[in-house]
Amino acid sequence: MEYWDIYDINKQRTGRTMERNDFTMQEGDYHLTVLGVIMRPDGKFLITQRALDKHWAPGWWEVPGGGVTAGEDSRDAVIREVMEETGLDVSGCEGGLQFTYRRESKGDNYFVDVYRFVLDFKDEDVTPQLAEMTGYMLADRSQIEAFAAEGIFLHYDSIKEVFDD
Repeated sequence: MEYWDIYDINKQRTGRTMERNDFTMQEGDYHLTVLGVIMRPDGKFLITQRALDKHWAPGWWEVPGGGVTAGEDSRDAVIREVMEETGLDVSGCEGGLQFTYRRESKGDNYFVDVYRFVLDFKDEDVTPQLAEMTGYMLADRSQIEAFAAEGIFLHYDSIKEVFDD
């Protein structure tokens, strides 16, 4: 069973944990998620298409990411998530944490640490985790904005500034 740390409103660990995806949180409790935006030096971004059997937003486009496990550091989590989902190692890359946003929803309060890394890679370097995604593409900002305009790019309104130059 996987556990998440519980954070307070100031994004400080409380010392308590919860089972992953147990969305019966107390008011004022939060969990932490990370997103890893990978940009090539040519300005293209690696985006992934969610698997069609996903409960939430199947087939939508997104960037790699996921939950931070109990005791795990945010940066370690984003490196792990990117590696698991794409096979790319961003541990030594230029870039890092860009910003954090917070969402509150009945029983599911969370912070999202948004990272951006610059990595020179080729298509053949990407090994998609097919349990999580149907595929991927290298997209420029206008392509990402087009998916967002269609309403099929997850988190876009919350992270759009990470695609700025």
